[in-house]
Amino acid sequence: MAEHISKQFDAELEAVRTRVLHMGGLVEEQIVKAIDGLASGDLAAIEQVIIGDHRVNALEVELDESCSHIIAKRQPAAGDLRLIIAIIKTITDLERIGDEAEKIARMAKLVHSAERLHMPRLELKHVANLAIDMLRKSLDAFARLDSVAAAQVVRQDALVDDEFRSILRQLITFMMEDPRTITRSLEVLFVAKALERIGDHSKNMAEYVVYMVEGRDVRHVRPDSPAAA
Repeated sequence: MAEHISKQFDAELEAVRTRVLHMGGLVEEQIVKAIDGLASGDLAAIEQVIIGDHRVNALEVELDESCSHIIAKRQPAAGDLRLIIAIIKTITDLERIGDEAEKIARMAKLVHSAERLHMPRLELKHVANLAIDMLRKSLDAFARLDSVAAAQVVRQDALVDDEFRSILRQLITFMMEDPRTITRSLEVLFVAKALERIGDHSKNMAEYVVYMVEGRDVRHVRPDSPAAA
């Protein structure tokens, strides 16, 4: 980020960037707790995720207001304006990732309230790790203004999509072989879909980094096309 004549402007931009990363860290913590709760059945921890979603929502509102204030007061142009636009879009995706974490926690609560009865034997840890890794890398690319690393995150989304399709096929098989697993299988499917959506939102965030740094809009561009490189 270029320095400005007004040091106060620099301080305002840096403060907003720092709070975006704080929000990202909180959202990541929510996902990890929700996935751990699904595995362990710790209902108290699961409830913390559900209750804690309001903190993510509050940060989105706070950051949105800060960005609006900077636009009105500083009238940013060029790279500064791209930064503010990227931040506004990023916090929207982070809030939605927080919603997906809450959804996972609610599904985990249902699964364990039913004492995992007729639970399909399926491992979600791998797809969860992939989705969390995408989020971490997107936030790191944002922190370092690294468009090359961001482009790699965009390409990584295909791995999460492949994992989701594999889980879907396995769940269909479970439900066909034993209809008693249908309820639990659908709850697991909601979790898998939430993880797939976390990957999508992380991909969006990575695309905003490319836009912020290079001024290129790579949304809806195939990851293997020259325009996405």
